[in-house]
Amino acid sequence: MEALDCHSIKCVVIIAEGVPESQVRLMIAKAKKLGKVIIGPATVGGLQAGAFKIGDAAGTITNVVESKLYRPGSVGLVTKSGGLSNEMYRLLSKYTDGVFEGIAVGGDAHPGSTLLEHVLRFQQIPEIKMIVLLGEVGGTAETEVAMAMTDKRITKPVVAWVSGTCAKLFPTEVQFGHAGAKSGSDAESAQAKNAALKEAGAHVPESFNDFHTIIEKVYHSLVTKGVITPKIEEGPQSLPESYVTLLRDGRVRRETGIVSTICDDRGEEPTYCGVSVSEIIEEKMSIGDVIALLWFKRRLPSWASRFIEMTIILTADHGPCVSGAHNTIVAARAGKDIVSCLASGLLTIGSRFGGAIDDAARQFRRACDAGLSADEFVESMKREGKLIPGIGHRIKSQHNPDRRVTLLKDYARSSFSSLKYLDFALAVERYTLQKASNLILNVDGTIATLFLDLMESSASFDKQEIDEMIDIGFFNGLFVLARSIGLIGHALDQKRLRQPLYRHPWDDVMYTAQTAPATNKDRPEEATFGGIRVALSTASLTELAEEAVASSSNQRA
Repeated sequence: MEALDCHSIKCVVIIAEGVPESQVRLMIAKAKKLGKVIIGPATVGGLQAGAFKIGDAAGTITNVVESKLYRPGSVGLVTKSGGLSNEMYRLLSKYTDGVFEGIAVGGDAHPGSTLLEHVLRFQQIPEIKMIVLLGEVGGTAETEVAMAMTDKRITKPVVAWVSGTCAKLFPTEVQFGHAGAKSGSDAESAQAKNAALKEAGAHVPESFNDFHTIIEKVYHSLVTKGVITPKIEEGPQSLPESYVTLLRDGRVRRETGIVSTICDDRGEEPTYCGVSVSEIIEEKMSIGDVIALLWFKRRLPSWASRFIEMTIILTADHGPCVSGAHNTIVAARAGKDIVSCLASGLLTIGSRFGGAIDDAARQFRRACDAGLSADEFVESMKREGKLIPGIGHRIKSQHNPDRRVTLLKDYARSSFSSLKYLDFALAVERYTLQKASNLILNVDGTIATLFLDLMESSASFDKQEIDEMIDIGFFNGLFVLARSIGLIGHALDQKRLRQPLYRHPWDDVMYTAQTAPATNKDRPEEATFGGIRVALSTASLTELAEEAVASSSNQRA
């Protein structure tokens, strides 16, 4: 009923069986009122050869091809039976040039459209030169077609057969498979309807076994008369085989779009570098161990995993005033969601905030591996006009050391077998402290050098792997992971506090825009844009624009 209400849908096909007749009658009435067509219920659908099919009409793709339904023929087929319609498609492809259109109206007692309605349509379709009708015992639909042939509403050749002649062999009324196929009165019998069709001029065989013979005879007579001109037979388009079938049979290999070497989610549960999630839980592995599996693609010693966790803890947050936290807070107070707030803060990470870890690892490793002394390294950076990443702090100094740096160095000294890079960084610190007391090795530089020492100490990383970790941004990734904890905390904190939209205070901004001198002290409050004073008006922009256009000499307006 909803489909009938849709103005662009002209035909509704109802595959469902067992639809109550009262509901079908309502649908038929609505369809007639709207000038639309219903096919069914209890139908396999229909098709136009070479164009489309709906429902299960024609069966499998093999039957579609073998019945030559990939190109239109000259026959219009209408049946009550869906299964026999598939058989008829095969017969017509063998004994004629094939079907132009085929419809199975369905086997219910009150179908949405009748045999006669479709035969009358076929009468109006120029491409259809002959009509094939396959009815069945019960009802009067076939008799209606015979009457239409008698009064010349149907003039095209009709080949017809009404199945169910065996009903006469039973002593009582017989109900066949379809709801409408019931042997009732003599007028509804297959014999009576076949006789009526034959008397009206239809070509009717003696039995279904001879149906194809009559069809072939009528077709060839139309060819002889020049009504039908057989076309040169063309094969069907080659249909590509199903990718799923080819893949299942091992006859095709898809080129992968993504390569993953750290995890696998195809089994019962995900695995991290070959270790199942349940195994990680059962072995009470830490988040440091998980990072090692997913980032380094290997298990690390417990002291190394513990150092990863310490780094995350020490860098998780640095208060609300650093740029990342500030941006997150502003976004949260603007009503943005958690993901947007986090992204706003993370987008500030770079060479001046967090990103210094990558640069520090790169520079300290380059200098140390090149055999430079601390003073040579510092002076070379100075000659290039570059700051030394990982050196210097705004608050901490030689006399006020960063407790986080102390904790990391103490842990490394007790756990690492090599501190080559840390020792080099401390030598650099001793040299830079001669210049200023705040040029100390900060937490970024400490993390960078100690991770280099961690990879050296674990003995499972080669030089190429360490260089690659620096190049692909591992150290920045670590800071991003750690700082995300704090940024999410700031966003949640602002949302819990229900803080209003943030506006930066005027007294924290130095306004240096040149201001034009005022000529009228009684003006309303004004704003300035690029030194031009603009009155705050209640007029709309359209009104202001119209006024400006009217005053063509007033260029300033």
